[in-house]
Amino acid sequence: MEREKLGSRMGFILLSAGCAVGIGNVWRFPYTAGMYGGSAFVLFYLFFLVVMGVPVMTMEFAVGRASRKSIIKSFSRLEKPGQKWHLHGYLGMAGNYLLMMFYTTVAGWMLYYFYQMLTGKFMGKDSAQVGGMFQEMLDNPGILTISMIIIVASGILICSAGLQQGVERISKIMMSLLFLIIIILAVHSLTLEGGMEGLKFYLFPDIQRMKAVGIGKTITEAMNQAFFTLSLGIGSMAIFGSYIDKKRTLLGEAVNIAALDTFVALVSGLIIFPSCFAFQISPDMGPSLIFVTLPNVFNGMTGGRIWGTLFFIFMTFAAFSTIIAVFENIISCGMDLFGWNRKKSCLINLAVLILLSMPCVLGYNLWSSFQPMGEGSTILDLEDFLVSNVILPVGSLCYLLFCVTRWGWGFDKYREEANTGEGPEIPGWLRIYMARILPVLLIFLILQGIFG
Repeated sequence: MEREKLGSRMGFILLSAGCAVGIGNVWRFPYTAGMYGGSAFVLFYLFFLVVMGVPVMTMEFAVGRASRKSIIKSFSRLEKPGQKWHLHGYLGMAGNYLLMMFYTTVAGWMLYYFYQMLTGKFMGKDSAQVGGMFQEMLDNPGILTISMIIIVASGILICSAGLQQGVERISKIMMSLLFLIIIILAVHSLTLEGGMEGLKFYLFPDIQRMKAVGIGKTITEAMNQAFFTLSLGIGSMAIFGSYIDKKRTLLGEAVNIAALDTFVALVSGLIIFPSCFAFQISPDMGPSLIFVTLPNVFNGMTGGRIWGTLFFIFMTFAAFSTIIAVFENIISCGMDLFGWNRKKSCLINLAVLILLSMPCVLGYNLWSSFQPMGEGSTILDLEDFLVSNVILPVGSLCYLLFCVTRWGWGFDKYREEANTGEGPEIPGWLRIYMARILPVLLIFLILQGIFG
């Protein structure tokens, strides 16, 4: 079966950026930047993005483009006889499924909040009532199940239409709208009375704030954020590498995608902090920021229903762009491993993904007594921990060692693939850094993620 190809370079960049851009960009990055010293944290983040995230991304792209396969078969196509690198394909495939086991549920929350904002359900509610609405949603397995099924079925339907006509076409439209909406929301937030105080808190370097939480802690958090924001290690980038031609070098493309991802993260802060400071509301981290704090902010705004609706369209697009990209990886794995055609892989995975997403849905209500990581934890927390702290960094370490050591594909072959085409090239002198220093940084991340 001939390998499908993306129709344009723009399609590849927006698809890959869509995979990287997710809900973590919006509810984790701004808060983390605010807490760890504003622009002082951002500078550390950008440094680690360049020295850790971008190199590993070029490796994923290189393995995908050279093999023309998904993660399940890419290593076996490139490894030497008798080697076992292909076993990572199964870890990567498991990581894709595990990520979607909770991500589809959270995307369903975004969709349901978009519906509630659009229909004016928050109007006239005080802060306690808004907080209660979030809990009511979590307590209702019917709402969560229906929202999750809509997300899964929509993603599968888009993937079933084909790579160019479905995945690429819809992602181009969705990502273009996402960028437009986020700019409109940011401009509006900056015009709010009192919003400039939020901007100062977010972007001005505050060394005292950084010292208060610890410079070492700030550097570690920046490293974490820079690395995990790009969704590396499970072949989500490699799959799009397998669909592109060799006209451009991979370093330039990786930089473009990292830049778009960072743009969304930075501009999200321009929406959240001025809005929160304008209404004297604490910019809390995590779900409470998105589902409790911000609906209260929109309630206090002139035209808040419109701004709230736009915000939750943006959030739904941010989550759904990742879902389409990972679904494409999952569907391609089924095609590569079992020889299924696209429609059959879509149909089987529709049932599998709905079934696998149910524990996360039920973990907030019928199965809430199961608290796998201690009191107050949920099934989502366990699934998120396994993906973020184990599978992503371990998978990235596998890509790195495969690409830079003589026991794998080797630095010369990786570099030859990455430098094929027009654009910036990876210089030979980076071999020492990539083979000696970058693995140590990744091992530190793995140990810190599991034991820290």
